[in-house]
Formats: sequence, C-alpha cells, structure tokens
Amino acid sequence: MKEKEKIFFASDIHLGLPSHEKSLVREKLFVQWLDEIKNEAREIYLLGDIFDYWFEYKKVVPRGFTRFLGKIAEITDQGIPVHFFTGNHDIWILDYLPVESGIILHRYPIQKEFNGLRFYLGHGDALGPGDKG
Repeated sequence: MKEKEKIFFASDIHLGLPSHEKSLVREKLFVQWLDEIKNEAREIYLLGDIFDYWFEYKKVVPRGFTRFLGKIAEITDQGIPVHFFTGNHDIWILDYLPVESGIILHRYPIQKEFNGLRFYLGHGDALGPGDKG
C-alpha cells in the first residue's frame, strides 16, 4: 500500500482496568501508537471495548482518558476517519464522542471492501453461534 492508504485496526484496549495506574500506562502506549500511525493512515477502525466501561448520560461523561480523546480529536481534525464500534464494555456511548472528537460511531457490524477484499467489521461479542455475550 502507498502512503495514506494504510488502514489500521485496534480493539479490546479496556481503558480503565485494572487500576488507574495500569490503565494510564496502557493509554499512553495506545496514544503513542496512534501518533506513530497517523501520518500513514487512510482510516482507523476501533473495534470495541476501547473503554472498560463507558457510561454516558445526557450531560455527564466518564472522567479520564484525556490523552486518548485528545489524540482522536487531533486525528479526525486532520481529516482521517476514525470508526468506533461499540463493544460489550462501551455500549453506553451516546453523542459525546462523535460530537466532541469527530469519530464515526457504529453500533452494529458493517461490511466494508478494501482493495477488492470484503471484510465484516465489528466487535464480535455475541456474534458467534451460541455466544450470548
């Protein structure tokens, strides 16, 4: 693939677990990775459970994750689409992330074609036979 044609995927980061200190280390590493890929990325897909847990209310959002949310806003401000799929640990996302950080929110899996190949993209929890989530 040529420059700006790369598509990146990440899932199950579980920011917030198991402790603030360990989550912060993981958040900083994730932000570092996002910073490293942003100049090559055509699109970024975050396939669920980025947070553990995200409970959003009409006027209240969870505390923390400032580095991650700022980096996502920076990336979307540069015109790079960031697709965020809800997982079973972050399904309570309302409109804060799309409005404030510019993500494209997906609540259900989608089918997408890249370079002539079709992909089924989603978090995956409860999609397999007999998987109740």
